[in-house]
Amino acid sequence: MEIEIAAKQLGSLGRPTRLRMYRTLVRAGQSGLALGILQDRLGVAASTLSHHIKRLVETGLVSQERVARR
Repeated sequence: MEIEIAAKQLGSLGRPTRLRMYRTLVRAGQSGLALGILQDRLGVAASTLSHHIKRLVETGLVSQERVARR
């Protein structure tokens, strides 16, 4: 079972945008980044960011927490 999870996670990192996102978030550490800041750093559209974040969350590579309206 662990090998299947690892395969899904590695597959989700197979897109350059997602790999850049993941790298940026890892460098940010435990405190993470607001999506607006991540969007600015990567220079991607909000819809693109949302799509890729969803995939990283689904595979368990990142977690997403809503804080107030952010």
